Amino acid sequence: MLFNRRTRLFPVSLRYLLLGMLLLSAHISLEAQNKTGDNLESVLQKMGNSWPKQYSEMDSMFSKFRNDSIVLKELLHKSSEAKAIEVEIYSMNKLGELYRNKSLYDAALKIHKNAEKLAEDIGNIELNVISLNMIGVVYRRMDFIKPALDYHKKALDIAKSVKNPSHELMLSIAVSQNSMGNIYLTLRQYDLAIEQFEKSLIIEEQSGNKLGLAINYHNLGFADEAKGLLDLALTNFKRSLQYNEQINSEVGRVICYNSIGQVYIKQERYIEALEIIEQGLEKALELGDQYYLAYAYINLGWVQNKLDLDHQSEINLKKGLEISEVYGFKTSSVDAHKHLSELYKKNKNYEKSLYHFEQASQLEKTIFTDRNMQYVSDIIIQYENEAKNNEIIQLANENELVKSKLQRNQVIFWSALFALAIIAVILIAMSRNRQLRHEKKILTLEQDMLRSQMNPHFIFNSLNSIKLYIINNEKENAVYYLNKFSKFIRKILIASTEKEISLEEELETMQLYMNIENIRFSNDIDFTIHVEPNLDISTIKVPSLILQPFLENALWHGLSSKKENKQIELRVYKTDRDFINISITDNGIGRKASEEINHGRVLKRKSVGLAITKARLSNFSERFTTDYKLDIEDLHDAQNNPTGTRIVVQIPTRANNLKA
Repeated sequence: MLFNRRTRLFPVSLRYLLLGMLLLSAHISLEAQNKTGDNLESVLQKMGNSWPKQYSEMDSMFSKFRNDSIVLKELLHKSSEAKAIEVEIYSMNKLGELYRNKSLYDAALKIHKNAEKLAEDIGNIELNVISLNMIGVVYRRMDFIKPALDYHKKALDIAKSVKNPSHELMLSIAVSQNSMGNIYLTLRQYDLAIEQFEKSLIIEEQSGNKLGLAINYHNLGFADEAKGLLDLALTNFKRSLQYNEQINSEVGRVICYNSIGQVYIKQERYIEALEIIEQGLEKALELGDQYYLAYAYINLGWVQNKLDLDHQSEINLKKGLEISEVYGFKTSSVDAHKHLSELYKKNKNYEKSLYHFEQASQLEKTIFTDRNMQYVSDIIIQYENEAKNNEIIQLANENELVKSKLQRNQVIFWSALFALAIIAVILIAMSRNRQLRHEKKILTLEQDMLRSQMNPHFIFNSLNSIKLYIINNEKENAVYYLNKFSKFIRKILIASTEKEISLEEELETMQLYMNIENIRFSNDIDFTIHVEPNLDISTIKVPSLILQPFLENALWHGLSSKKENKQIELRVYKTDRDFINISITDNGIGRKASEEINHGRVLKRKSVGLAITKARLSNFSERFTTDYKLDIEDLHDAQNNPTGTRIVVQIPTRANNLKA
């Protein structure tokens, strides 16, 4: 390596490498000009004399040229001639980014500062903040801590002074916070860095900016790695890589490959580290960004040292050190000296090991100077004081506002209080009246339900049937059905005092009802109940005696006019987690034939029973977010002859279906 303490010279091999890269870059730019020059002309022709002023408009129109310096220079020239200052500033900053990525920092600083001055002159806060952040990033690349922090803080302060910041300003705030976090990382203030990254991450997530997400997750991983949280660091690095893959960022891939490789080395996963670092070096060579190329060589030399490939390790560490010293990358120079010191120490070349150790120590002192650390401490104290002062001012303003409102509204307060009291009384009275009407409605429904179940004809006919058993000396049947009848009457009386019962009790009651009714049909009715397995019907609540009107309709309107093979099937099942389904299917004559036989008299009775049942179901469903469902289906055979009727009622059941 050709350098001494007073001057640094490009190594011959490195100078040829850089010259070749510059020639290749010029060739690519000429080809790009031939391909995209017409595109720029066509964009300008479509635009006419209406040059865009908003950053988002400019970026949507010109971002396709961001990697072509020749086209950007042409855009800068044309916008300057047209006095389109906003586009001129945009072009300057994009050119500055290209210079920065080619490690031409002086040129980048010059053009970014010109852009910042123009933005300040025309009073464009959005472009001013973007330019300030660009300058800060360049200084950060050069490891000039204080000016980098100054520019980012200035950008952040200006952006936060805007009451309703635009989308671009919010992204600029995220950039400022991210960059300040990177500076804190350099100064090993990891908790402060993480705080800035997390603030930036929130903005990037809200705006859906995948590039910003990739950058922030990578920086969080870097801070985690520095704190020794290697697994968490690896997770964040891989998350960053995913976002870089989505936006197809080659620079992002290089950064993530190197960072993941560093974690693998610390986890002693050397083969995996070697593979991914070599991928990163290959892409860094394609990009030509000396900053990332230096780190790629240094990381490759580091892992080769761990794999005892000492000769290759020395070559690559020296390459990384040469690039770092040529371009003034202090942080990567420190890393290269440290790894070379470790390599020579392992090989017992203590003189060289000591030399590189001392070089690393001296460089670190230039980064971690007392002045820089004191400056960071001053910034932290300044932020804390500003936050406290803002809080005190805010509290004082709120206190004055409260006093003013109290003085202004004293009379209104008492008037409003009196009016509110009157309104409250009226509302309470209305609420009570509504509640009484509701209770009356429920009571009326329950009375109607009881009258329906305690129908005198039903009681008389049931007792008359039992009497016939007694007259015919059928004692066992008489006792059996009398017992069933008494149980049924008792359940009706108990149900009349309860708004709801378990489905299990309801089915038992319906079984009793059908047993009693079957006496009058000479036990010709085949009544079956099927409950779907795994249903706990003891915990499912339904309105009491809700199924009786449906069974009564099936008996007297479906089966009473049928001579034989009379069947009623009651099924309980679930098709929806919010409902319990109950179907009642008869193989009677159907509703149409029943209407023709019974005319209006039975139809009227049926309508009243259904109306009461629907009202009770509606009242029961008020506690739930879903209402009940009732479906009546006429069944037919292949020749369209009526074969019965099916009623399906869906009753809401689930606890988390209850209204709040």
